[in-house]
Amino acid sequence: MIIGITFVLGIIIILFNQGMTQIVNTSCSHGPSCSMYGTIKTQTYIGIALLLVILAIGIVIMFSKQEIIEKIKKVEKEVKRKPLDYSKLDKDEKVLIKILDQSEGTIFQAELVEKSGMDKVKVTRILDRLEGRQLIERKRRGMSNIVILR
Repeated sequence: MIIGITFVLGIIIILFNQGMTQIVNTSCSHGPSCSMYGTIKTQTYIGIALLLVILAIGIVIMFSKQEIIEKIKKVEKEVKRKPLDYSKLDKDEKVLIKILDQSEGTIFQAELVEKSGMDKVKVTRILDRLEGRQLIERKRRGMSNIVILR
């Protein structure tokens, strides 16, 4: 996006330069020795310099972002979730954990209530216990919670 903005600014600089040159040509009677011509050149050089700085920043951000994404993907592949031990869970806890596991470890709490067939209060109490044992984590998102399997 920054690189695209740079190209748009380049076009604006070119158009501005042409417009200012036309204005100076019609208003300055001294010809090429007029001081306004020097001002146009200075403004154009400053604009081009700023444009190059913005372009360089955009390129740096673009390449560093790709490196970060690649590192994250590499770490995700290396880190595997431990197999779940269902033996220490009661019947209702197993149901919720299995639903969480099937949804790749992340689900909205309202969706968990819907899929489990249990009422909201019961699911909340079970999630409280599971969170107390650090098997799950709940994060507030607006008016809802996201339940994350640890």
